[in-house]
Amino acid sequence: MAPESRDGAAPCGCKGIRSCLICEKLKGKGQLQKSKSEVVHHFFYNPETGLAVSKDAEGPSFRFPGVFLQENFITEEEEKELITAMDQDVWNESQSGRRKQDFGPKVNFKKRKVRPGGFSGLPPLSQKLVLRMHQEQTLAGFQPVEQCNLDYNPQRGSAIDPHLDDSWLWGERLVTINMLSNTTLTMSLEQGLPEAGLSEEVRVAVHLPRRSLVVLQGEARHRWRHAIHREDVHQRRVCSTYRELSAEFLPGGKQAEMGAQLLDIALAFKGTPI
Repeated sequence: MAPESRDGAAPCGCKGIRSCLICEKLKGKGQLQKSKSEVVHHFFYNPETGLAVSKDAEGPSFRFPGVFLQENFITEEEEKELITAMDQDVWNESQSGRRKQDFGPKVNFKKRKVRPGGFSGLPPLSQKLVLRMHQEQTLAGFQPVEQCNLDYNPQRGSAIDPHLDDSWLWGERLVTINMLSNTTLTMSLEQGLPEAGLSEEVRVAVHLPRRSLVVLQGEARHRWRHAIHREDVHQRRVCSTYRELSAEFLPGGKQAEMGAQLLDIALAFKGTPI
C-alpha cells in the first residue's frame, strides 16, 4: 500500500515494493531495501550498426536485434503542442514517482478479460503521428489500440522497473515517443547471455534523444526487460507509448470481434484520458 501523509492522503502512487523520493522520505532511508552488489556486464546500443558494444573499449560486442530508433520523429513545435494538450488534461499519480494518462480499454490481465469501459479512443493529436509511423517499414500496418502517456520528474525520483509488457493482449510492436529531455532505456537479461559468453546479468543502454521514436519488437520485446532508471531522468521527461493488438484479437483470432470493436473506438481519435 502507498504510505499516507499526515492528513491521511496518499502522497504518491507507489504500492508494494515500488517507491519514489516522496514516500522514501516519509519512510526514512533506513527502511529502504538496498540492492545487493552483483556483477553486471554493461553495453551501449549503436543504432547505426545494430550492435551492443561493451563500455570497455576492449570488450566484446554482439548483435542486438529488435530495436528501431528514429531521431527527430516530431518537431519542436509538435512537441510543444503535444505537451500543452497533455497538461490541460488530468495527470494521475502512478508507481515509482510517475504520473500517467491512459487512453485504452479496461483490462484485467490476471483474469484475461478486456472490455471498452470508458475508452473513447486515442487523443486527436495522435492521428497525424500514427499516419507518420506508417511511413516507416518497421511500422507498416501498425494500428495502435492503446496509448499511455507517462510523466517523469527527477524531483520525484521517477523511474520504471525492468519489465516485459503483456503479450496476451498487446501485440508485437511497442512504440514510444520520447519528449522534453534525453534519457536512457536500459535493456537487461538477469540470467546473462550464454551465446555471447556472458553468464552474469547483461545490460544494454539505448540512448533516447529528445523527440525521438523507439520501437521494440522481437527479442527486445519478448526476451529483454526494459526500464528507465532514476539516475537517467535529469529533467522532466514525458513519453507516449502506443500498443497494438495481439493475434488473438485480430481477424481469425478467438477474440477478433472484440478487437475490431476496440480498434474502431481507438482509431476514431476522439479520446480523453480514462
